[in-house]
Amino acid sequence: MVDQPERPGVLDSCSIAFVPSKSLSSTVIAQLSQVVRDHGAEVLEPDRKGRMRIQQATHIISNTIDFDQYAEAQAVMLPVVRSDWIKATISRNKVAQVRPFSPDPRMIFSSVVLTCADIPSVDAEAITGAIMALGGMESKDLSRLTTHVCALSMDHPKCVEAKRKSPKAKIVLPHWFDDCFRLCKRIDEGPYLLPDAEILLKTPEDAVKVPASQQLEGAISTIPAGPYETEGSEKLVVFVNKKVLLSWDLPINAMLRKTITEKITKGDGEVVDAVEDCDMFICQFRDGDQYVRASQQGKDVGNLAWLYHMMVFNEWTSPFRRLLHYPVPRDGIPGFKDMRITLSNYGGEARIYLENLITAAGATYTKTMKAENTHLITARMHSEKCEAAQDWNIEIVNHLWIEESYAACQALPLNNPRYRHFPPRTNLGEVIGQTFLDEPTLRETHYPGGEETMDSAALKKKKINERAQKNALNVGLDRDFNVMQDSSPAPPKSAMKKTRSAPAIGTFATPAKARHIRSGKENDTPSVMSSASRSAKAQALSKLQDLAPDIALYEKEKKRTAKDGHGVWGGKRAADQLDKDRAPRTSSPAGSDDAEEEEETKRPAKRAKVALPEVDMRVCLTGYKRWVENKATEEADRRKLRSLGIQIVQENAPCNYLAAPSMVRTMKFLRCLAKGPDVINSTFITACIETGKRPRIKDHLLVDKANEARFGVSIDKAVNRARANRGRLLWNVPIYCTAEIPNGVDAFKNIAEANGAVFKIYRARSGTTIKPTTAEEDGGAAPDPVYLLSGASPAERQLWPRFQEMARKGNMEPRIVMADWLLDVAMRQEVTFDLKYSMTNRVAV
Repeated sequence: MVDQPERPGVLDSCSIAFVPSKSLSSTVIAQLSQVVRDHGAEVLEPDRKGRMRIQQATHIISNTIDFDQYAEAQAVMLPVVRSDWIKATISRNKVAQVRPFSPDPRMIFSSVVLTCADIPSVDAEAITGAIMALGGMESKDLSRLTTHVCALSMDHPKCVEAKRKSPKAKIVLPHWFDDCFRLCKRIDEGPYLLPDAEILLKTPEDAVKVPASQQLEGAISTIPAGPYETEGSEKLVVFVNKKVLLSWDLPINAMLRKTITEKITKGDGEVVDAVEDCDMFICQFRDGDQYVRASQQGKDVGNLAWLYHMMVFNEWTSPFRRLLHYPVPRDGIPGFKDMRITLSNYGGEARIYLENLITAAGATYTKTMKAENTHLITARMHSEKCEAAQDWNIEIVNHLWIEESYAACQALPLNNPRYRHFPPRTNLGEVIGQTFLDEPTLRETHYPGGEETMDSAALKKKKINERAQKNALNVGLDRDFNVMQDSSPAPPKSAMKKTRSAPAIGTFATPAKARHIRSGKENDTPSVMSSASRSAKAQALSKLQDLAPDIALYEKEKKRTAKDGHGVWGGKRAADQLDKDRAPRTSSPAGSDDAEEEEETKRPAKRAKVALPEVDMRVCLTGYKRWVENKATEEADRRKLRSLGIQIVQENAPCNYLAAPSMVRTMKFLRCLAKGPDVINSTFITACIETGKRPRIKDHLLVDKANEARFGVSIDKAVNRARANRGRLLWNVPIYCTAEIPNGVDAFKNIAEANGAVFKIYRARSGTTIKPTTAEEDGGAAPDPVYLLSGASPAERQLWPRFQEMARKGNMEPRIVMADWLLDVAMRQEVTFDLKYSMTNRVAV
């Protein structure tokens, strides 16, 4: 019988790239990568810079749009989908549509699967067409995937069946879709749910609970207090290999600037002094030569709130994503200067955010409303202020007007129906903070032109942003777009170089506190300059008072004389004697110029200090035999290397090169590899020492085919993965370790934490337990793995049953593994698991 050809997998034509994030960890990516490979897809490895290969990919899997290549993916119309897309594709055995799985929050119906019940056909077609345009899907019949049923009553057979078979499906009135379409925002469907819909049972005047504003975390003020600690005290990795420039217009003092610099440096970043050298530029206002140049050259430009937000959440986010993460206009937005604006029906952080947004726009915020007010921004149409505003002919709008005006850099007209629409049982505070800034608009307003000074990378980024904006909500695929193609040639490099301008010196006056103060809130900005200055003066005065008795005693000793010649040596006598001894050497009679010249000729010339070159190679060296038990040679060799601009650093310090004789699983090698440095052979160091010159690095790249085969990964692939992971390979993965493990705990702790793991020593005592959790409390998600590094000693084996019980009670999958698992994962820079690492399989418990 002739063998049938193997049937291609459902993903056979797909090339998939993954974007790690807090909601899509490396562990989950490793599992999904194996799943898609089993169904025929190719998983793309990152390039040498740790970036995705956009031109080769057909799909990007990401649960967020907060990654730095999102605009580039939009520019070439490359689909970006959530990880749910893989499950939907495999369950249907057909490549699923893209739009319903978009992570873009502007696709407001991306998780909605709708079927219509007793709705007129014309209305049903209009609703389904609109939700499909905004990311939803239509289902003709009720199925287990249906999330919403649109109906006017509960009498339709679909509603009866949905209540009986699909309790998770929500039966909503068509009014919900109408209000969402009018606002272009997805509001909560609670008031529209049948059978007891609030909008039918209650009047618009009845009270509505003020909602929480999830979109405003870390974005309610342009001058927040801080800096804050990273969530969960995890390692700060958002600044890995990033260069940050702190502008001199920031409202911070020298002490706070130093603290921020230390945090960035500790997170393997670097603080630089020139716009041309930076990746991120942090400033307060949208003006100045540095701001214009940084913006034109495609740098990430944000303010302190953006910087602190990244420190807290330890994830990169676009400064355009939130309005108050971008520098503010110094003189406000045109058209807002003479406006007096007040607020109603907003509470908590939403109110503080709007107060600061009004001030940033250049208008005057008033807490109370008077006849002089020009605008009332309200979340509902029912309040005392709303009634008074109607009597006084004050304009009444919702917050969408101020947000979209700020994003458009101009005061928008009030005749847009969206700005005057108020759903009867909804507080619009629930959709606040969802407006994005538009880069092309900012460019046109604040930093136009500049093409003649842009390098090729800046020109490419400008073209990408323009094309991404154009394609933001379009459908189709344009694979022939080439971002490098340009009608005009790039300017010569000589024209791009500009002299570095001296940083502008700010006016150091005591800043006034922000007008809108809330205790314990992020926008409570202390007067850091004045308080630090007063504190320093107070400390100095206190120390001076403590030293006063000693100063008085010193002055008294200086005046003491010794009439009998036997006084204590000191004070005036000592000074006189020293002057007498010094006189013959320092004084010379008039006319002895020749003797003075002769004495000067005999004086040896001072040795000129040799200026050391700037360090541009920071090398972490491991497995180097030359310096073993030879401290004197090591110190001499280090001086030679430093004279060549090479500095040998420890594994916990920033480095751009890792030098070793081979791929070795030492703590230093694996810890440093997580940073993604270039890996070179240690013969490069020897050649520098022996020749006194730097050889070509290309001639000393580490080549180790034997160990590459042994570890199952090439050096280049491991480095590329490390650059993509940015120290997050084991991000928030819990790894326990027995105290008696061979070779000690410290080495494994350093390796695990260098890759972002949560590392703890397990002794089967309190303090290392996992919180008991049921599958329902975890939202029905599959158990996450939890690892225990262990040896095979009897004492360690006694801990295994208790660890397994603890993990299962916490809805986690226990994996008791040998230490080789961690070493191999760190070497390959990929989270994998094989039963060969399981200690329970190797040792009979």
